[in-house]
Amino acid sequence: MTAQTARTTRRRGGTVSKAAAEGSGREAVLKSALEAFFAHGFHDTSMRKIADGAGTAISHAYYYFPSKVDILRTLMIGVTTELIHVLEAARDAAGDDPVERLAAMVRNHVRLHTERQAESFVANTELRSLSGEERQEAVALRDHVATLFKDTVDDGLRQGCFHTDSRDEAVRAIITMCTAVAGWYRSDGPRTPEAIADSYAVLALRMLGCQDGVSGRQ
Repeated sequence: MTAQTARTTRRRGGTVSKAAAEGSGREAVLKSALEAFFAHGFHDTSMRKIADGAGTAISHAYYYFPSKVDILRTLMIGVTTELIHVLEAARDAAGDDPVERLAAMVRNHVRLHTERQAESFVANTELRSLSGEERQEAVALRDHVATLFKDTVDDGLRQGCFHTDSRDEAVRAIITMCTAVAGWYRSDGPRTPEAIADSYAVLALRMLGCQDGVSGRQ
């Protein structure tokens, strides 16, 4: 074990490793930035405001992230990557029926946008604030989300479960209505995330010319 690894930082009467302390500080900066981006938008949030919200010095915020853009990129890539994992798991668990797979994907898409509302909202509204490689990375992940839906719709079209001449537009509309949930959902509202997810699954299937609905939930 190196001296650097063995070094510890005193905190609340106990000891935590330097790596753990840095991880905690990094997460505090991310949390503060997310709250500020969600409430005020990316451009109206300064690194000083982020540092203040994290209870740290601005130099420490820059230690964890070289720029405000890097914080936004980290938040955006994180939630979109999780969305991909959620969609793939829902697809695989639903089995071979394209109707069941599409419904499960829509339900889980909606649920994630209620469970991680702030991150989803920021990711969906602040893409314009990224440029260059950061934007390309985010767009590539979004394209992967679209491909997951397109592949399932294509299976349904081949099997005669779905009926549409506008596959790309239908997929775009389904994804758009799911992501928009993060902009209006309220935890104290009249409908639960599960109820919203179920109704959106029905809407998505009807958009694809499927009127029979689905038998189960994923």
